Amino acid sequence: MRCIRLSRSALVAFALVLLALSAQAQAQAPTSTDWSTYDEVFENGAQHAAWWDAGWTGIYAASLAIDAYQSSEASSRDDRFDARVGVVKSALALGGMLLDRQPHQAALVEYERLKARGELSGVQALGLQLAQEERARRGLDARFSSLVVNSLAGAVIAADGRGRDGAVNFATGMLINELQIWTQPNQASRAINRFQPARLSVGPVSLNGEYALLVSPQQIGATWRY
Repeated sequence: MRCIRLSRSALVAFALVLLALSAQAQAQAPTSTDWSTYDEVFENGAQHAAWWDAGWTGIYAASLAIDAYQSSEASSRDDRFDARVGVVKSALALGGMLLDRQPHQAALVEYERLKARGELSGVQALGLQLAQEERARRGLDARFSSLVVNSLAGAVIAADGRGRDGAVNFATGMLINELQIWTQPNQASRAINRFQPARLSVGPVSLNGEYALLVSPQQIGATWRY
């Protein structure tokens, strides 16, 4: 089966063609299978997001408590110094968790409202929007604040005469942030990236194939394969 990948600039034209060709199919009432698929995406995403928020909030809260204790009670002067740096890092991370919750809970509420009204096109648009937010949370911008905080923390420790400890602190902080990023829910992205059967008709010529919108940390595009 051959694949054709469309860039961002071709995505709009591709989508318009698909919408035009599938107008008759979309005029039909959504089946129970349609809704069960969307139920899985939005409900599982909200559940995953709830566990993710609770888990990482708990991790950073525990880290803050341990660092606060070690900052005054550790037997080594270096350990007390590192713990004070850790207090700042943990407090910033905890604040970020509390202020920037995952969007999946709100998306589930909106999905249930749209489902009750039978607005399948609105649900599809909501799924694409949620996938784009998932993509943004895995992009370079999501790593910038962590890079700044961990760089400053590592530099402070290095300036204390312990360059190796500063490098370890920086690398550990970036690794934890990367783990946090890649454990985020991505149900909407996975669902959108699945190929769906479609028929492309131009006059008397029909071409059976499959299409998918592709949402990843690096791109938004579409692929048609036949």
